[in-house]
Amino acid sequence: MTEPPQAPAETPQAFAETPTASADPPPQTPAQVRRRATLAGVVVSALLIVAIVLGSRLLRDFDSALLPYAVATVFLAFGVAYRYTVWISAPGARRLFKQGWRAFFSVENFRRAPTALPKMIATYLGFQKFLGARSHARWAAHQLIFWGCVLAALITFPLTWGWFTFTSSTGSGPGYEMRIWGFKVLGFDSLNVVGWLMFHGLDIAAVLVIPGACYFLWRRMKDRAAITGQRFAYDLVPLIALIVISVTGLLLTFSSIFLHGGGYEFLAILHMVSVVFTLIYIPFGKFFHIVQRPAAVGMQLFKYTSRGKAGTAAGAAATAAGTAGAVVGGGAAAGGEEGLLTCRRCGEPIDAALYVENLQGTMRDLRLDFDEWAEYCPRCKRVLRGNAYLTHIKKGFK
Repeated sequence: MTEPPQAPAETPQAFAETPTASADPPPQTPAQVRRRATLAGVVVSALLIVAIVLGSRLLRDFDSALLPYAVATVFLAFGVAYRYTVWISAPGARRLFKQGWRAFFSVENFRRAPTALPKMIATYLGFQKFLGARSHARWAAHQLIFWGCVLAALITFPLTWGWFTFTSSTGSGPGYEMRIWGFKVLGFDSLNVVGWLMFHGLDIAAVLVIPGACYFLWRRMKDRAAITGQRFAYDLVPLIALIVISVTGLLLTFSSIFLHGGGYEFLAILHMVSVVFTLIYIPFGKFFHIVQRPAAVGMQLFKYTSRGKAGTAAGAAATAAGTAGAVVGGGAAAGGEEGLLTCRRCGEPIDAALYVENLQGTMRDLRLDFDEWAEYCPRCKRVLRGNAYLTHIKKGFK
């Protein structure tokens, strides 16, 4: 990589204060990472087993027919903890993970912007507005899958673990009681609207998931941009699994209502196999982004608060100096852009100064030796590389 030329502007204060050597511990070897990940997986799995035993009142409320699902969730807990530990052991993820949690627990951030975190959780995690900028259809389909899976998880996991029970004093209803950990939460009639919603929550989740998954499957078949880089196991299998789970779930209801249980056992086994496979697949496939997404909220909060801190500092400095604006990095920033680092060549905003500083630290950890390039905008990087190519390799090329 060609060294960036000496910029005429001053070095940003944030970078001037950055030590050349990282204060973080040295990177772990792959064997050390695997040992930590295995230990984390074992601990989380053991905690889940204890929670199942205690939450089901020493297995008195545990339904043995749901044992395969419960075992699959234990494997899921192990896989998620293992993969998550490996993920945050990488220098880049570890740095952003730590900064995200610091921003999350910062009292100063809460005082400065008390509504920032709830807004980010709602817009970035719940309604995923960033997907709407790419395509409204993709956003709508993803919302259907997201809320369908959330609803299914909220019902299935506690039910599988024996935390939820539905009991009737008559044995066959229509009056039922819903209990959580043995405590009565509410009573309802299975023949009214509330009862219907309670007993058909998974059917509603399936109805939400099917159109969303079918849209993405159709897009994977028709969209050239999606087809170009897709892989069957990574991109198509998750969608097929969601459709199989949802369709077999609906067929179970159809069988019990209209076929008097005809084919129920076969459908139940097919449904169970598809669910167990999907749960075990989650940590090692595309569905792992579900687990990673909450961490992205912390990273967004870190960027937001970094911009706010830098803006406050720049504003105070500008006020003290009596200047009209604040100088950050290589260019002058004004208005709401005081917290941004500006390009050393053209002065255009790049990103929050602390965020770029964090990126440079990661690049130094990885010994990439071109962290100074983070101080240039993408366009200027291309221009500088082109100029270096013309100067040192292709002299005379026009």
